[in-house]
Amino acid sequence: MNGHPLLEAREVTVRFGGLVAVDAVSAAFAPGELVGIIGPNGAGKTTFFNALSGVQVPTSGELFALGDRLTGAPAHRYARHGIARTFQTPRVFGELSVAANIDFGLQFAGRGRQASWLLKDEASILELIGLAAQATLPAAAVTPSQQRLLEIGMALATRPKLLLLDEVAAGLTESEVETMAQLIRRLRDELDLTVIWIEHAVTTLLRHVERVLVLHQGRKIADGAPSEVIRNPEVIEAYLGDEMAEPGQSAGPAAGRLPGEAGRPASLPVDEAA
Repeated sequence: MNGHPLLEAREVTVRFGGLVAVDAVSAAFAPGELVGIIGPNGAGKTTFFNALSGVQVPTSGELFALGDRLTGAPAHRYARHGIARTFQTPRVFGELSVAANIDFGLQFAGRGRQASWLLKDEASILELIGLAAQATLPAAAVTPSQQRLLEIGMALATRPKLLLLDEVAAGLTESEVETMAQLIRRLRDELDLTVIWIEHAVTTLLRHVERVLVLHQGRKIADGAPSEVIRNPEVIEAYLGDEMAEPGQSAGPAAGRLPGEAGRPASLPVDEAA
């Protein structure tokens, strides 16, 4: 380790014509962090992810991985630096078997990279993500939630240092969302990964991450521990008021409590796309 963040964005801006989708966002991510990114629809979350992973070249600003400048580099160079990602809509090869999808990730970037024994081959990765029983099935034949797991497995097959997860809980049931969150936490712990996770399932995300970035209208308006972020007046006004307020109340003292803390009802508002 050379003392640099694993991944760093410096004043990253992305414009599409006259629209500023990401507005001078800076953030640094250290090894082993589990970070959530939240914000309303149109906040710039996925565009920021696209910039972090090399899918979108920033209009201005800089990106670094362990001190190496990656701004403007093609996506495969980000992969070589140990950065892998998933997408809002799972991108799997439907005609290939589940195991062959994992093998694609290994062939693409993972074979030559040192890895945990948990990622040694297709079988171990499928066991890790809970898809061993589906190994021979075509990817198109498994359920949508299993396709989301498969895409995570494909990303893991590149043997990354940093995993970017874009709304992996979208379309899942409440119990599936919690199971997915537990898997993400376990992957971070067991594989010593850095994980950055965009999610609309806010109450679930806040229970599991250790740090939260909040984007609003392309700007970063907060970056800190969940317990601090949900007390931030700008965050409450821009986003969390409706998400975190007690039923029948406007955002107030209840918005300063994490899900599950004393004083909150056992049943929170259902996690919805904001």
